[in-house]
Amino acid sequence: MKITIACVGKIKEKFYTMAIDEYIKRLSAYANIEIKQVEDEKTPDNASAALEEQIKNTEAQRLLKAINPNSYVITLDIGGKQLDSVELSRFIDDTLTRGNSHLTFVIGGSLGLGKEIAKRSDYSLSFSKMTFPHQLMRVILLEQLYRAQRISHNQPYHK
Repeated sequence: MKITIACVGKIKEKFYTMAIDEYIKRLSAYANIEIKQVEDEKTPDNASAALEEQIKNTEAQRLLKAINPNSYVITLDIGGKQLDSVELSRFIDDTLTRGNSHLTFVIGGSLGLGKEIAKRSDYSLSFSKMTFPHQLMRVILLEQLYRAQRISHNQPYHK
């Protein structure tokens, strides 16, 4: 199994980088993990709705270039389907069983995802109705992917 995380922007805080590195190390026992970061667009204070849409679309074009055309694309979106950890584990297993050996999870920038990414998405996943910083979302996603693999392999995981 190959997992790609396509995301907007660089991680600036060392504590996020350390957590990301730790979960990538743990997940490497189960999958080949790759993170593809694309450049984020600067959003001026008090940006108009039209400018924000333009920024999301620019970032979406960059994300689309980072997505393998043969991968199964899962976008992280506040309006997506909410799953608990066991359901996520089953969803991943079911997706792999259907012949999708490459999963790409997409995390948008601070404004969210552009329309073109939503069109490319095979599944929209929400971790909560709350909004999280997109840098923190990488840590949360990796931790849940690790947890899902532990569940799938009937291995204990501290709660």
